[in-house]
Amino acid sequence: MHPYPVWKTLSLIVVVLVAAFYALPNLYGEAPAVQIGTVSGDALPADFAAQVDKALAADHIAYASSRAEGKQWVVRFGDPETQLKAADALKRELGSGYIVALNLASKTPAWLAAIGAKPMPLGLDLRGGVHLLLQVDIDDARKAAVQRYLNDLPTFLRRQDIHYSGRRASGDAVVLEFATPALRDQAQKAIAGEYRELALSVPANAAVPTLEARLSDTEARRIVDYAVQQNLITLRNRVNELGVAEPIVQRQGADRIVVELPGVQDPTHVKELLGATATLEYRAVDETPGAAESAAQTGIVPPDDELFYTREGHRPILLKREVIASGPQLVDAAPTVDPQSGTPAVSVTLDATGAKKMFDFTSQNVGHLMAVLYKETRIDTTYNAKGEALRERHDVADVISVATVREPFGKRFQTTGLTQKEAHDLSELLKAGALAAPIEIVEERTIGPSLGADNIRRGWHAAVAGFVLVVVFMAIYYNVFGLFADVALLLNVILIVGALSILQATLTMPGIAGIVLTLGMAVDANVLINERIREELRLGLTPQTAMVAGYERAFLTIADSNVTTLIAALVLYFLGKGPVQGFAVTLMIGIASSMFTAIVGTRTLAHYVFRGRKLKDLPV
Repeated sequence: MHPYPVWKTLSLIVVVLVAAFYALPNLYGEAPAVQIGTVSGDALPADFAAQVDKALAADHIAYASSRAEGKQWVVRFGDPETQLKAADALKRELGSGYIVALNLASKTPAWLAAIGAKPMPLGLDLRGGVHLLLQVDIDDARKAAVQRYLNDLPTFLRRQDIHYSGRRASGDAVVLEFATPALRDQAQKAIAGEYRELALSVPANAAVPTLEARLSDTEARRIVDYAVQQNLITLRNRVNELGVAEPIVQRQGADRIVVELPGVQDPTHVKELLGATATLEYRAVDETPGAAESAAQTGIVPPDDELFYTREGHRPILLKREVIASGPQLVDAAPTVDPQSGTPAVSVTLDATGAKKMFDFTSQNVGHLMAVLYKETRIDTTYNAKGEALRERHDVADVISVATVREPFGKRFQTTGLTQKEAHDLSELLKAGALAAPIEIVEERTIGPSLGADNIRRGWHAAVAGFVLVVVFMAIYYNVFGLFADVALLLNVILIVGALSILQATLTMPGIAGIVLTLGMAVDANVLINERIREELRLGLTPQTAMVAGYERAFLTIADSNVTTLIAALVLYFLGKGPVQGFAVTLMIGIASSMFTAIVGTRTLAHYVFRGRKLKDLPV
């Protein structure tokens, strides 16, 4: 009798048991749930369970479970109809201080959750959720870039002691006017050396010596590409704030971004958070007596100033164009309460560049005024008589705070003048980062869980049909060794599901296709082994020797055939996106598990079934 290593038997038992434990949560499924959190992001009150029970009892709504999970309260229900009814009741009872969202929650028992066992995250096509197609306003990105140069170029010329008489924006260009051609030529030479990304030209028919600084084609493309990429990063950060499992946020074409949020059934809060462009700007105040009132009445604003109005009282106020610190420099923010006034506030932390500029400004301007400008872009959608969507953009800019600088400060400080909701929302937006350009939703789809359940049912039927057909064929054609292959196929399914659950890889319809394909491919190795055993028997080897030789000599052929498929799966994974990657992941896991179950699994079964028996032939 040929010796068989004990470690192979032990490794098979351990691997299968671990995979089985981590695959178990997938049998329990998910329940329609209502997820509740505070608007402020604070912890729920101690008596919150009683509040939830009261709200549901008032409408005679039964629930499966109700408990705190982290900073949120999750209530599970038996069906979607009860879930929707409960959400309405909770919104009505709890009021505006809480966010009530529809979701799907796992029904995994606590003892499995204690060892970290979780079900596979399901993709949008299986679980349902929200699909959004967002359009980046690239025209706004170009305008913002021109506005930056409109502020930066005059500042640069002043530092070079080059005097200009006027400035204005004209399309994608900044127009600078000078008193003499000599000053214009001097400015052109200085700007060309410092701002190589700008195309400089001298208009032929200008009434005064004029220099035009226009965005070059290369720079314009770079600005657009940067805006889309920055928005992509920002949206990913904001989606992470929602706590959605396995979201998809990816670029589509030149200026569009696709966002898919599996499990989310209430898109309202999602759209508010993703599309918001609120930020803060800190600016110096023009303290010239009567200048703000005069500018508001005449419409004539000094060239270095901009006219805004305070939120309270709607008083006119002139702010310097140069921004001390703004959204990109705000690296952290948290809602808090001002200890002096007891009003909502945002505790702000600046990056190194912003902190230096703030410290330099406050050091040089003790006793002077600094204003906080709250800026927000809103895109309102209305529909005409034909049902066509009409989108209108509104830019809101309010001075929320004007305070005297009492002492120098830099990296950390507080901003007041906000409502409680604004302080909370603004802190979330600032933590996630500012959008480089406004976005608008051009397509929205909410996929219900019933459609996802139908996809799962169809995928399950396909997998079962493929499994049964393969099992029947192998049992008939290869006898006992065919049954070994069938057991290995079952173990293969357990290993794939367990591995996907451990890795928390998202399962989509293409992923199910990968599993079905793997079921068909998984028996390839057993076919090679069984045919090799038959060949060795025909050559006259004894049954035990033929079995050992069949497994050993088929190994290289099995490895070669699977490695080529693995290479193809790797290419799909690294070059593909979304569903293609899901297909590649299941295929790679299936290849690895099928090799393990074929080489180790069936070999172990054959060893213990035929051990110590005197055989004249093998049932293969």
